[in-house]
Amino acid sequence: MKSSKKRKKMSEAAAEEASEERSPALPPATPGKLYSARSLLRSLSSTPLSLGESPIAPPPNAPLTSSPNSPKTEVVNVIVEGGAVPALVKHLQAPACSEGERSSKPYEHEVEKGSAFALGLLAVKPEHQQLIVDTGALSHLVDLLKRHKEGSSSRAVNSVIRRAADAITNLAHENSSIKTRVRMEGGIPPLVDLLEFTDTKVQRAAAGALRTLAFKNDENKNQIVECNALPTLILMLRSEDTAIHYEAVGVIGNLVHSSPNIKKEVLQAGALQPVIGLLSSLCSESQREAALLLGQFAATDSDCKVHIVQRGAVKPLIEMLQSSDVQLREMSAFALGRLAQDTHNQAGIAHNGGLVPLLKLLDSKNGSLQHNAAFALYGLADNEDNVSDFIRVGGVQKLQDGEFIVQATKDCVAKTLKRLEEKIHGRVLNHLLYLMRVAEKAVQRRVALALAHLCSPDDQRTIFIDNNGMSNPQNSFINCVDAVLKLLIQHILAGLELLLGLLSSSSPKQQLDGAVALYRLSNKAMALSPVDAAPPSPTPQVYLGEQYVNNVTLSDVTFLVEGKRFYAHRICLLASSDAFRAMFDGGYREKDARDIEIPNIKWDVFELMMRFIYTGSVDVTLDIAQDLLRAADQYLLEGLKRLCEYSIAQDISLENVSSMYELSEAFHAMSLRHTCILFILEQFDKLSDRAGHSHSHLIQRIIPEIRNYFAKALTKHNSHNMRL
Repeated sequence: MKSSKKRKKMSEAAAEEASEERSPALPPATPGKLYSARSLLRSLSSTPLSLGESPIAPPPNAPLTSSPNSPKTEVVNVIVEGGAVPALVKHLQAPACSEGERSSKPYEHEVEKGSAFALGLLAVKPEHQQLIVDTGALSHLVDLLKRHKEGSSSRAVNSVIRRAADAITNLAHENSSIKTRVRMEGGIPPLVDLLEFTDTKVQRAAAGALRTLAFKNDENKNQIVECNALPTLILMLRSEDTAIHYEAVGVIGNLVHSSPNIKKEVLQAGALQPVIGLLSSLCSESQREAALLLGQFAATDSDCKVHIVQRGAVKPLIEMLQSSDVQLREMSAFALGRLAQDTHNQAGIAHNGGLVPLLKLLDSKNGSLQHNAAFALYGLADNEDNVSDFIRVGGVQKLQDGEFIVQATKDCVAKTLKRLEEKIHGRVLNHLLYLMRVAEKAVQRRVALALAHLCSPDDQRTIFIDNNGMSNPQNSFINCVDAVLKLLIQHILAGLELLLGLLSSSSPKQQLDGAVALYRLSNKAMALSPVDAAPPSPTPQVYLGEQYVNNVTLSDVTFLVEGKRFYAHRICLLASSDAFRAMFDGGYREKDARDIEIPNIKWDVFELMMRFIYTGSVDVTLDIAQDLLRAADQYLLEGLKRLCEYSIAQDISLENVSSMYELSEAFHAMSLRHTCILFILEQFDKLSDRAGHSHSHLIQRIIPEIRNYFAKALTKHNSHNMRL
């Protein structure tokens, strides 16, 4: 439930961001415009105009109403502070007719139109919006919306209606209280009526006003629907005029946002197919709004998700993922993410080519776009039919390597990887192994990398294990294993060799991928790394105890070390290692010697070695560990070697790992060698940065040992599983 709520919240946030209202742009102000504004104020404050008079007509660059550009804030402040608002509101009403004037007037409707336009331009600040409304502009603007009903129909009438609708749009922009005032003044019914007006510019202006009034205002939404706007809006969706269908889809988008009941009514009214059609509009803004709206529709119920896909939305949405328009990519990813909550849609989106473009969007520096793509991929990963394709195109590496901007996206990616991991078994695993055998080399490598990271420990041990002896017909385990496991065994060498092959690549990225995968494989395959914990000391066959160390009592052999005598006992030495058994039982001259010279070991090192032989334990400090390791190797004391290796391993670093590996080779210290291998794999990127060519040489040198390490380690664990 928590995951579902989070997805809903993420998607609604994307929807709300895409539904933001628009505000007018303001070009630069000039001293000339400030002077013209003051001149205009004096004209507006003069005696009222009659229908026979010309409207205010200063030079072409001076009048506020003659330019489509909005003034800069300082110009607006001069105009408002000079008292323009009351004068303009007054001129929203038709001038009184003087006696003898004819029915047709040369400037009829021009004053009202200019005043409405000017008020719309002044409404760039909330305080200006409120002043205009408080001065009584709304009732006059609503009256202007109805002027065509007075029996006159002309371009001038159409123009004044359009300017009145635009003024209402600007007054209500991001102002919830004024949106409510428009409804209370009766502005919504005439705006809905104007959707059917013959002049398309009027239709567009009315739709724009309704779009603004519907945004985050439930009462306005309900009244728009109650006024039967939906049938006309849906017809407008089918218009070939891009401006018309853009405004229509915007109105519907704001109506359905966070309004489940209206969403149902919109779908019942037949909006689905025309909205899908807008995905192919020549207007990118219409495409964006349509994608957003489909994402909102898809949240209604599972049937709607399926219907959207069945009616042809997937292909255009996938094409939009590759648009140069960031918002278009974001909304198409949002819609696909919602659609990908249905099992069959998940397969359909991937089959139609949605996987790769969604993965590419993870590289975006736009946080919302990146998150919408990640959320859609999370949905696609839920269908096991998509898992092989996900891995085949490098999706796992993309998710692992991505740099994600927000925490929610990081969490979503982690859940996607976990979802993929849970599905790698049965027929999915069977298909991946098939790809690892027959696909091109690049795909084989991607599969091997993904399996190293995602397979369950049991399957992974089998995939990457050495198959020596596994084909023996006497092996009862193989005789009873199921078909899938038999197939695993056939390809066990392939997976490990693919990963090792990456280490030999000339591509630094492939080398790093191979190292990370191998390190991950070792962690998942082993309960403990070879020297993760200090090894227990073995119990000697003859345990004489601390008191007999260098004690002359019952001593029957003496060692000369650095000119000093060290007293020992043959029975204890014979039981400790093959080296001493050969010394005393073989044909060596030390067999019968009373004093045996030790020329190459220091006294303190020899004393610690003998103490281990007599007691089975010794404290190995780092300053003496390497010399003690050399002595332990010389006298074949495996238990002491392990203690030395463990102590030395604690000091492995980026600076000394190469020399440590050489030390392990010199003294046959397998545990230390394996620890060096795991350290190199874990710190591969850091070693590459600092070591350069020498690092590359070291890697190539240790590849055979890496192969042996994994073969032995995984065989050991697989044998344990078979015994169980």
